[in-house]
Amino acid sequence: MSVNKLALIRYKTIDHFLRQRHRKWTLEDLMVKIADALYEYEGITSGVSKRTVQGDIQFMRSNKLAYNAPIVVIDRKYYTYADPNYSINNSPMTDADLGKMKDAVDFLKYMNGFAHFEEMSDLIVRLESNLSKSEGNKKVAIQLESNKLLKGLEWITAIHKAIRDEIPLLISYKSFKSKAETQQVYFPYLLKEYRNRWFLVCKPKKGTVLITLALDRILEIEEMAKAGFVPYEGIDFERYFEDTIGVSKTSRDRGQRVILEIDANNAPYVETKPIHPSQQILSKKEDGSIIIRIDVVLNFELEREILGFGENIKVLSPPRLKNFIKRRLEKSLANYENNNC
Repeated sequence: MSVNKLALIRYKTIDHFLRQRHRKWTLEDLMVKIADALYEYEGITSGVSKRTVQGDIQFMRSNKLAYNAPIVVIDRKYYTYADPNYSINNSPMTDADLGKMKDAVDFLKYMNGFAHFEEMSDLIVRLESNLSKSEGNKKVAIQLESNKLLKGLEWITAIHKAIRDEIPLLISYKSFKSKAETQQVYFPYLLKEYRNRWFLVCKPKKGTVLITLALDRILEIEEMAKAGFVPYEGIDFERYFEDTIGVSKTSRDRGQRVILEIDANNAPYVETKPIHPSQQILSKKEDGSIIIRIDVVLNFELEREILGFGENIKVLSPPRLKNFIKRRLEKSLANYENNNC
């Protein structure tokens, strides 16, 4: 059975508040909350009738969408879930749902052959893997990288909404280097993922330059008045990180020509998996080593990428980067030479 968007908003709103056990919810309370949600998401100002909410509750109690919600009435007035752990979000997928998901995955597979969908492969694999689990397929065909201890993911939805709707955010933040948390108003512009960590590119209300905040260092987020939002002009955020490895960058940073020599053992890996999309092979030596060029911002992530190759890579230029990597390797060597253990 198909469900329209407005009905789904009502179901999710009812579910959200019935899961909050700190207070009792009357039918009138739920009507107010649903009206607020409809206005927030769809701009609807007419509210919702008592008959509609009563029908929604009966529908959620039924098996029509496999909700079977255990909604009970206490003292003939207050609505709640008999099972405090219940949520419609935990409802199992029906056969019809699985069929629709398969159709969607097949469509994505088809579209993946077009240029604009070249990066959909990873998403398709993840969807197929989850579908197999839902169908009870116990045979593991693929294992995807994940980090269940990763922090900060709970902020993604709120930040994405703030970026989309241009809403300033009051963010409580504590970096690894600071001893105490700070609280400032930021204008959010872009969410960026790098190596399973998420970051927010934004500008402090009292600042003039873009900064990057790690979501796993955010302690609290609060929406501010939408009228106070200030767009950032002059930057195409779709291309902001094109010349960058990682996320360490300011609006003033520009990519520089970096020349690297890769030894014969690692050359095939770098050729098949470029260090950066700008990578060009300048020459191949008789011993199998290669010299490549990348045009990137000189930042912390670039240094870590180079140091990760150990003795299998050499920085040829620029001199500043070459000398910096050399000093770091010397310090690393000193750690072993001075260790008497």
